[in-house]
Amino acid sequence: MNNLSKIISLLLAVSASAELNAEQIQGIIKNNQGGSISGATVKIMGTNHTSTTNESGLFTLEAKPGRYELHIVADNFVHSNVDVSVSKNTGAELTVSLDKSALEIIDVHATPFHSSNIESALPITVLHGENLRMRQENTLGDSLSKEVGVHSNFHGGVGGTPIIRGLDGPRVLVTQNGLDAGDASRIGPDHAVSTETSTTERIEVLRGPTTLFYGSGAIGGVVNLVDERVPRSTDTKGEWLVEHNSNNEQTLASGSVNGGVGKIAVHADAFYRDSENYQIPEKNGIDEVENSAAESSGFTLGTSYLLDNGFVGLSYQTLDQEYGIPGHSHGDETIEVLSDLKQERWQLLSELDINNQYIKSVNTKFAYTDYQHSELEVGVVGTTFNNETIEARTEILHQNIWNWRGGLSLHYKSSDFTAVGEEAFTPPSKTDSIALALMEERHFGEVLIQLGARIERTEITAATVRLPEIELLSELSAEDSHDEHDHDHATDAITRNFEVEHIYTPVSLSAGLVWDFSDSYNLALSLSHSQRAPSASELLSFGPHIGTGSYEVGALFSLQNPEGETPYFGLNNQDLKMETANNIDLSLRKFKGDLGFILNAFYNQIDDYYYEQATGLSAISEHEHEHDHAEEEEEEITLPLFVFTAQDVTLYGFEAQAVWQVTDEFSWKIQGDIIRASLDTGGDLPRTPPARIATEFSYQGEKISADLFINNYFKQTHTAALESSTDGYVMVDANVNYHFSLGQHDLAVYLKGKNLTDEYAQVHTSFLKDLTPLAGRSFAIGIRGSF
Repeated sequence: MNNLSKIISLLLAVSASAELNAEQIQGIIKNNQGGSISGATVKIMGTNHTSTTNESGLFTLEAKPGRYELHIVADNFVHSNVDVSVSKNTGAELTVSLDKSALEIIDVHATPFHSSNIESALPITVLHGENLRMRQENTLGDSLSKEVGVHSNFHGGVGGTPIIRGLDGPRVLVTQNGLDAGDASRIGPDHAVSTETSTTERIEVLRGPTTLFYGSGAIGGVVNLVDERVPRSTDTKGEWLVEHNSNNEQTLASGSVNGGVGKIAVHADAFYRDSENYQIPEKNGIDEVENSAAESSGFTLGTSYLLDNGFVGLSYQTLDQEYGIPGHSHGDETIEVLSDLKQERWQLLSELDINNQYIKSVNTKFAYTDYQHSELEVGVVGTTFNNETIEARTEILHQNIWNWRGGLSLHYKSSDFTAVGEEAFTPPSKTDSIALALMEERHFGEVLIQLGARIERTEITAATVRLPEIELLSELSAEDSHDEHDHDHATDAITRNFEVEHIYTPVSLSAGLVWDFSDSYNLALSLSHSQRAPSASELLSFGPHIGTGSYEVGALFSLQNPEGETPYFGLNNQDLKMETANNIDLSLRKFKGDLGFILNAFYNQIDDYYYEQATGLSAISEHEHEHDHAEEEEEEITLPLFVFTAQDVTLYGFEAQAVWQVTDEFSWKIQGDIIRASLDTGGDLPRTPPARIATEFSYQGEKISADLFINNYFKQTHTAALESSTDGYVMVDANVNYHFSLGQHDLAVYLKGKNLTDEYAQVHTSFLKDLTPLAGRSFAIGIRGSF
């Protein structure tokens, strides 16, 4: 804590400045019919000063004499930026008119400028408010699976990471308030994301390369969870929720509260979630997914010191989760395997308005995460995964230079990962990276230009990489593999340990524009060149990954096929290159009036794309397990062999969303997306999401709100070698809310229904699609409140 105290002291010292008498900025916010808008937020950009309009649309802000930019936000209206000059003794007065919008226009915290989603050259989706509460699931990926361009690698409802435009794993970064979640979800879909949606205020999804902000691990996109664990005000407010689900008998309770005194703000949140195995539409006599129960809990405490020019704050989070991992069996015996996950996380956030001759503001983020999860087989620990992550990022935003606004970002991240046990398919490794990025933007009339560049140094080291002996089978079934061991096999000549050190220098460049060519429309174009160093698991894996039912071998090793001999593994003598993506993104948006739409098209050419390639071979691995809960015995298990390989690929697709505000209460939305992902040498990438189209009918009355969502997934026939196709299906979901007040509390009783037609559905992006179909019909009843 000594270093942390020094950091806080330094930030407080930097923020110190002489106080001057403040003047007032007063104004009124109206709609374009002249009516007042209540509940609008008015903020002085680059400061912590905000005000909310009253029932008459009036607001008041205090500011020192000078020129300022006000940012005005109101639900169902287009945001507005207004320049204002504050004079000594007179202050400033103004009237601002906002245009109505059928689209949700929301400021995005995942970008350094906090611009809205229609001001970005890259497409951004934000899930918040009632929509977030109605769509939250056990996993992050499942919670986002209805969003345009986003799917989930559904893993039996206990694991599920987001897939953005066909990319997942080490290409999609999950962050908490802008910093890496620090878990092990990127090395396997059976590893849960260590975040909780029930205590999150909003989830932001940046679709496309965002390496400038977050580094090479975000070459496919970012999912940023935003909460107030580090509070920015002393306003007293809170939110709570209690819910029960009929399908898996899940009970969920969560709550958060903010408050404070003087310049000290505090925050606390907690949750508890407990569920049984989930039920599926009966097929072949099976009506539930075994080993899919889960129990989790956690809490967060945070505090901030509020300054006239910003804040400095610290939070502590702990998370405990125990969940089953479906799909484990040895022979005809189903084995109960549990994952016991624990995480502690410290996070420091600071935003300071320096506002001197050169520097406008300094934003600092720091996180230390200690993550561990153990896989238990019949109560005995088989494998333990540990990940210790330290991350720090400082953004220095400069004063406008020739009307350019922007700044420098210095970013450091260190991840120390170990896996110990009989199913530790990845050796202990450490990944260190440091990067410098420059981001700038400027308006040229109706055109906003956004430019950026980033250079990064990534070092991957592993002290004891093991090249073990394994037995390979060709074209044999699991049953055949145990017949008297009369099959041909070969092993690597020797079993040996060695050290690995790879150093990469990823470079990313980006150029984008947003052209407001009409009062209600804009056109966005983004061009990017992004590079990514392969992850430690893509390079170093060599062992059984029981969670995905496969034997994984990293790109550091190569499969040797001598003529007339059985294949075996040796070291890969080829240069292990960086993944390089060249992406074009084009968006057309209509954002004013009762009809709004967003159309996106993208083309992504990726050289040296690392993916797990099916070989048609199987590997035999020794496995010890407890038999009949008494004796330990060793047996051979046979798993299909997948090898990480790098090939050139092309991904392209189209996304569309249109919203029609039919009346003040009723709206209709239609959306869809399609993606093609193919190897340049021919063939398709595995587990590519199918095309889909959805429609949503929403009603928002004074007391009642309701929503009907119909999502049609098409059959996926664009499959990789040795991959089966997946039938299409239709999911019908609905929810109804009754809103009322009790004193100072706003309450809502709600009913959620999912898969109302009880459709049997397999998720093509899942490694276990044949074993873990989606849940059958379910109903959840709950009550939530806020104050």
